[in-house]
Amino acid sequence: MLTEITQIIIAFAVSFILYATIDVLAGLPKEGGVCGAAAIGEAVEKSGGDLHGGYMLGNIVCSPDASAGTLLAACGVCLFGLYGGLIAAVFVYIGNRICSDKGYAGTAGALVATLVIWGLANAGLIAPQSFIAGMVLAILVIQGISHKYASRLLGKLWRLRA
Repeated sequence: MLTEITQIIIAFAVSFILYATIDVLAGLPKEGGVCGAAAIGEAVEKSGGDLHGGYMLGNIVCSPDASAGTLLAACGVCLFGLYGGLIAAVFVYIGNRICSDKGYAGTAGALVATLVIWGLANAGLIAPQSFIAGMVLAILVIQGISHKYASRLLGKLWRLRA
């Protein structure tokens, strides 16, 4: 097994790629899909950021997306293995419905992350708790450092897809 720091760094990269890819493919940067997301996107744009990246930031804040799904899946797999990740996906699905979210990015993120985390843990490569730390770091990079620059990065990813 890899050292704990190495596991966290790899888990960060895998988690970031996983949730950013799922959210972009699900179209989160397209528009403010849930209540509040459009307002956040417009505020980010006014501060010099990218509108579509701001929409994705808004969707991340206002409804369980793939980042929430990935983090909850990591917690579920850490506590109860494969079944814990699947239970987390059900909770994310319920959260999406509570938020009147018409999409399935969060649920898809939880399901894909469950399989990835469980697979890497069973292969003896990365412990599930390293994914919890890695996902917290991935969310911090997007939501906590700079909305302006994070939205520009997300906007570029959106334009690559579109």
